Parts: sequence; structure tokens; C-alpha cells
Amino acid sequence: MNSTLLTDYYESLLTNNHFILADENETFNSVGRCWKPSPKFGDGFYWIYAQKDLFDIKIHDFYFNDDFFMEFKLPECLSITQYESISGEELNPYRRLSTGCIKTFVGGYKPYKALIHKKIPIRSIGIEVMPSYYEDYLKKQYPIAYVSPLSAFKQIDQTMDFPAMAKLLYEVKNYQGSGIAASLFYEAKVAEAVSLVVQEQKKIIQNKEKQLMTQDIEKLENVVAYLNDHYAFDLPLKLLAKIACMGTTKLKVSFKQLQGCTITEYIQQRRMSQAESLLINTDFTIGQIAKMIGYSTSSRFAELFRKSTGILPMEYRKMAQRN
Repeated sequence: MNSTLLTDYYESLLTNNHFILADENETFNSVGRCWKPSPKFGDGFYWIYAQKDLFDIKIHDFYFNDDFFMEFKLPECLSITQYESISGEELNPYRRLSTGCIKTFVGGYKPYKALIHKKIPIRSIGIEVMPSYYEDYLKKQYPIAYVSPLSAFKQIDQTMDFPAMAKLLYEVKNYQGSGIAASLFYEAKVAEAVSLVVQEQKKIIQNKEKQLMTQDIEKLENVVAYLNDHYAFDLPLKLLAKIACMGTTKLKVSFKQLQGCTITEYIQQRRMSQAESLLINTDFTIGQIAKMIGYSTSSRFAELFRKSTGILPMEYRKMAQRN
């Protein structure tokens, strides 16, 4: 395997972030290469399969011993990832990292910054395609029909509703073939992933509402500010509509268009971020934390917390506080 991506980029990136080559790997496909955090910094594995300078596939299953601030500049690439477990925040711009989401990222333009919370496993599967793949290789393969997928990757950004991609990434993660069969399998799945992103962009464009007016954006920003201050309380939609000076239907549609999520999802994200902090930094019980962030029962809080992070609140606390 020509591992240009590994030798030219990932070896130095991983080394600089306290990863070392793993001697053994019984979990992931042997055609890839596996690293692990040095014992001082964490535990687990970081697996990569790379095909020349065309694409790479990465599987993460590791954690850091302490809160870890990540800052690095990805090479120019188009990336798509799904998280099964994650706890932390992206910082450029600020956004909570959520489990279950499908996330696209265009590398090579600005550094990636994130704060990863200690002891909580990062479990994810992702694909990155490089310019030599999506500009050169695809253009040569399909000279007449070629359309750059760059805009499609920018358009998707982050979504919880992309089942075809979730299925593809699951198949890639669990594949155990070897030799030329593995090379053909991964190459086909990368092409399929790019195709799915391009198809998804078409759906978004077809369903996209007209651009929001400046005055509507300003009204929605008032709603966002109010939600940030009052997320732990019951917030009737009619009250938020009054703050926005909009009807309830327009508010729901416009809010999702601006924020990329529903009002309910936004409130839950704010509550879960606060819950993570309380679980790590206080001795409040699960029931007390549930009430502090706006849930009447600990069971409802636990259900939503596991949906958000992939881990139950008590497990999260134990992981974050383990020695």
C-alpha cells in the first residue's frame, strides 16, 4: 500500500499529539495502520487506512486522561464522519459535539479546534478524500458528467438525518476483508460516500426555503439569546413566537433554517452541555442535575443524555472521574 498520506501527514500529526504506533491490533482490519495514545495521555486506538494520496478512512476508539485542547490544520480534503460517542465542543465556531450526527468538514482553509472532555471515549468512523481524488481522479473518470463535490460537502455540514450514510459507515467500520478485496471494497465505499453527499445536497437545495430576511435573522438571534439564558425552564412556543414577533409556524421553520436544528434540539444541546459540566465538576445526584437543567425525572434526563453522548450519566461521571 502506498501510504503517502500516512507518511506525509498523519505520522507527524499523531506523534505531535502523543500517539504511538500500536504493536498489536486485534480489533480493526489488518490492512490499516493503528496508533494508540501514550499511556500518560490516554488509552485506546486510532486506525487509518490510506490509499496513496487519494483518500483515507479513520476509526477512532480512544480517550484522553485529561481535558484535551486539539488544534491542527487538516490538509485540503473533504471529510465526513459519524460519532458513536463523543464529549466536547468545537471552538471554530463554537458548537457542541453530538453523538449520532453525520458531520462534513472541508479541510485546508482554517485550523480545526476542539475541546475534548477527559476519560470519555471518542468513537467514530470517517472518510476523507483529497484533491487528487475529487478533482483529478473523478474528473478523469467522468469527464463529461463531472461536478466538483466541494459545494456538497459544504452544504451538508451536520445532520442527524442521513441514514444511507450511517449504513455505509457502519459497513466500512465492520469490514474485515484483506488483500485486493479490501482495496476494492474501500475504494468502492469511498466513491459511494461521495455520491451520497452529492445526492443529499440536491435534496437540500430542492427543499431549501427562501433566504431569511435580515430583520428576521435579528429577531431569531433574540430568541437564541433568550434560550441560552432560560434553557432550564419550560419555554412555550407561543412565548418564543412573541419574542420573535412571528407566528409559531414561521418561527419553527425560520429557526431551523438559521440554526440547522429545531428549537427543541437546540434546548437539549444547551441542557446536555451543562449536564456534562455538572457531572464532572460537582457531587450533585443524577436526579438533582436533571431538575437543575429542566427535566422532571432522572429517567428522562438519562435517556436524552445517552442519546446525546452515547453514555448514561452515571457511566459518564465514572469515566470522567476514574484514575
